[in-house]
Amino acid sequence: MSLVENHTADHRALEKKTARQIIWTSDHSFQGWTCSQCEWNNPLPTLLNDPEARTAYDRLAAAKFRDHKCADHLSRLGGADTENFTARIRKLVAQGFKPKDAVELFLQEIALEYRNQPKTLAQAKADGEDFLRRVRAGLI
Repeated sequence: MSLVENHTADHRALEKKTARQIIWTSDHSFQGWTCSQCEWNNPLPTLLNDPEARTAYDRLAAAKFRDHKCADHLSRLGGADTENFTARIRKLVAQGFKPKDAVELFLQEIALEYRNQPKTLAQAKADGEDFLRRVRAGLI
């Protein structure tokens, strides 16, 4: 491998490692899209419940994400995917589970962990359904 080819391969690997990504974040204090590299975010409007409206919101958020400049925002200190419901489902998918199976397994785990907390169980179910909707729409 020549020096030029090696440099190009290293550059591509660095670009892949540092390329920003839009990430769905859902926890007790925030629900919406965030950037993997900076503190840019696009929160989900509180009363937005219709699946078609959410799909339109996702398209709008993706366009805003493409247009934002990370230099205009603070750098992200920690990982963007903290331990939240969506991150747990993504982790299962990364381990090889199909999205539908990952959501089902996730819901079973949550049912065991939070059996006396109906609000948390309802939120987990809603997040699981929303995750599957985003997968079907090709957003995740």
